[in-house]
Amino acid sequence: MKLLRYGPKGRERPGLLDRSGEIRDLSAHVRDIGGVSLLPEALVTLRGIDPARLPCISGMPRLGPCVAGVGKIICVGLNYRDHPAESKMIVPSEPVLFLKSTSALAGPNDDLQIPRGAEKTDWEVEIGVVIGKPDKYIEEKSAAEHIAGFCVVNDVSERSYQLERGGQWDKGKGCDGFAPLGPGLVTPDEVPDPQSLDLWLDVDGHRYHRYQSANARDMIFGIPHLIAYISQFMSLQSGDVIATGTPPGVGLGQNPPIYLRADQALCAGITGLGFQQQRTVAWNS
Repeated sequence: MKLLRYGPKGRERPGLLDRSGEIRDLSAHVRDIGGVSLLPEALVTLRGIDPARLPCISGMPRLGPCVAGVGKIICVGLNYRDHPAESKMIVPSEPVLFLKSTSALAGPNDDLQIPRGAEKTDWEVEIGVVIGKPDKYIEEKSAAEHIAGFCVVNDVSERSYQLERGGQWDKGKGCDGFAPLGPGLVTPDEVPDPQSLDLWLDVDGHRYHRYQSANARDMIFGIPHLIAYISQFMSLQSGDVIATGTPPGVGLGQNPPIYLRADQALCAGITGLGFQQQRTVAWNS
């Protein structure tokens, strides 16, 4: 299944993307895509619904973040083999963790506002893992049982805040709009091997030499290991999002570095999970 949320900001409705690419309304069956609706038994119920019997949504409505009520966004840093080198950082011996604020959540195609005073706004396409079954001290061998689905995440980063202002990375990671999520939440039955997914990101149609182009098999720490590892430090709740790290090709890693400015177009995609597009806008524009 491909689940999504559509409608104006703050008033999104639950939906399903059918095989023909049409949005079907799920409001009669579930309050939203989040919380208890992500539990395994709830997903089984939704999977049993015939999409053809659901109301079809006309036009091209705005898409909201594909998960509602996200409790926390847990991010993994430096998790692709060549990314630490381009960032001039050492390869981690254990997963590097940091948190993004939930106020950073945005729809997959919402405008991306460059923060006031920002000078080095950067891109990071990542596989997002959404937790369904909650637990802590999860074993790696059973980690897959806790996944509600996968989605595209752009871990937008302001490098000057992250690396030049002292303290933790969170300053440059949690700005409003810095976590576009979606377009949809793709359930595990449609992603048989998440560790084989291709990731890519273009800026201004930079397609023939994509800034980011990689495969999830290049992760240092795989998805089951990340779930088990993170759950040793905090409980994982239904709707929590794990951003599993970005491959090389970020703006910081270019020679010389390249950063975003107003009126640019980003397009980030992952095989089978879809793609998202943002237009950058200046502060208060």
